[in-house]
Amino acid sequence: MGTLRVGVVVPVPPFTDDDGGDPTGLDVDLMRAVAMSMGDQVQFLAYEDHDGVFRALTSGDVDSAAGGLAVSDERAAFAPPYVITGQALAVDARRHPHVHSVDELEGLTVAVRRGSTAEQYVTQLRGAAVRVCDRLDTEGCDGMVALAPVLTAVSAHLPGVEVVQKGLTVEHIAIAVARHDQQMLSRITVAQAELEEAGTLQTLRRKWLGNPYADQSLAVH
Repeated sequence: MGTLRVGVVVPVPPFTDDDGGDPTGLDVDLMRAVAMSMGDQVQFLAYEDHDGVFRALTSGDVDSAAGGLAVSDERAAFAPPYVITGQALAVDARRHPHVHSVDELEGLTVAVRRGSTAEQYVTQLRGAAVRVCDRLDTEGCDGMVALAPVLTAVSAHLPGVEVVQKGLTVEHIAIAVARHDQQMLSRITVAQAELEEAGTLQTLRRKWLGNPYADQSLAVH
């Protein structure tokens, strides 16, 4: 029995969170199940941002990575997606009741997670000032762009904050491995397929996302 070292970006609820030092979330449960299916133990190493976890993959400090990671970074190879979702927009509706889309962000400051696909998306918007910070309630941030499940989880704890627009992009969320490590990619892909067939992944998605669908657009709103 070996040990699967998993780098996780924390916190990215509901994919990852920090519960008194121990990571929790959909991706944590998923990687525990993947390791068990592979016959391995699992060790989690937490990183503050996407760049950090991808650097750890490249250097060999971890064997795989998770934490709401979209298939986009050329430094990694990815297993098949286990969630398909997209970027969404949340705003402080008390201060900006008339903002309902990214087309109405001119002059406002938008928070994004450093190194995420949300940052790549927002930098292409016209008129919005991009501020790299992790939380919408950071002083000076009027709105936030992040994956729809993330904004749904975050906004639930912030009075007055509402998710006003979804489906800005299509993002495939997947487990990442080092680009050269095709053996690890194959092992994780097989284990993930077994979990999907057994219904384990459907159960995890229902627990953390509220529905069992890999494609979140199929959920009833």
